[in-house]
Amino acid sequence: MSTPHIIPKAVLYYDARSAWSLAVLLALEEKGYGKDEVDLKLVNLSKGENFSPTFLRINPKGTVPTLVVPFENTLTPDMESRYKAITDTEAIIAFLDKSRSIMSHTHTTSAAPAPALSPATIELSAMAKSIIALIHSSPASPELLFYFNAGDSTTLKTVSPSVSAFLKGRKGALEHYLAEDEANEIRVSEKTKKFWLDKKSTTEELLASLDEADKSEPDLSEGGKKAREEYFEKTKAAWEVGLALVLTKLSKELVGPFALGEQISIVDVHLAAWLHELVTLSGGDTRDNGIAAISRLEAHVGGGFTLAKDAVTAVPAMAPRSSSNPATPATAIEPPKPKLAVLWDTLTERPSWQKVFGVRG
Repeated sequence: MSTPHIIPKAVLYYDARSAWSLAVLLALEEKGYGKDEVDLKLVNLSKGENFSPTFLRINPKGTVPTLVVPFENTLTPDMESRYKAITDTEAIIAFLDKSRSIMSHTHTTSAAPAPALSPATIELSAMAKSIIALIHSSPASPELLFYFNAGDSTTLKTVSPSVSAFLKGRKGALEHYLAEDEANEIRVSEKTKKFWLDKKSTTEELLASLDEADKSEPDLSEGGKKAREEYFEKTKAAWEVGLALVLTKLSKELVGPFALGEQISIVDVHLAAWLHELVTLSGGDTRDNGIAAISRLEAHVGGGFTLAKDAVTAVPAMAPRSSSNPATPATAIEPPKPKLAVLWDTLTERPSWQKVFGVRG
């Protein structure tokens, strides 16, 4: 009796603290992939597991998400399984969109619909690329905004514990890998060793401003005062300058209620994870409605930043009841609000959002 051929599956390496990992999880839900079609492998960023020699062999950049997929010709019984790693978030989501459709032959086990998320027209495709590139640009980086998220001493005391714990976990892991290499317990290339040293140096620089977050200004050394001042300057540049420009441009490009109009698209998968991270960093959560969420974000950006209130939405209402006119459906126009508020309310109703981020209640 012959051994049944086992079809190799894709493997997603992710961490839930990574906004772009969550974007990929949203894509899996929106595309209707079955639970048994993609293996999920947690890579704990706070423990530096993304810098381990094992993971660096998969992705030399040490980043998540990373999707490892079988080459197409390995899906036949007479071929030995071979794989390739996709390490770019945009490429991963585009791959997932193309790999499951009504006409796909990817041995899918799910009966869920497989909607096409990529725009069908040249104009919308150009808009999609523009928005995705914008929120993946350096000024919009969720990682940057996580590290630099306090503009004053009071806020610094609040955010420092979580950021410091994350950085110390990463620093400890890097020191462990370097010590193993020094003791010849593992063998890595000089390129990998330099990679570790560079990451360790960057981590230590970030920690310098956070280690003394509980100290008042007079208790800091001159070096500590300088480090804190530089941290506040970088926070202001990240939020009040860089992100403010990104949000303003993004608001102008959105159509509504979804990014490109009435239907969800590949853009919304990226936007949902990115916007969720920004609102969370601003002190909001999934229980906020759109106006509350975006108001928190505007206030956190600082500098009096506000988004244009140029989205007008109509909601069902009831006409006044009278003896000759029983209650009938009517339309009420809500006050104008930012497009991002409308987008937030639209996205939070999606089953994919509720599955990945939790139901708003």
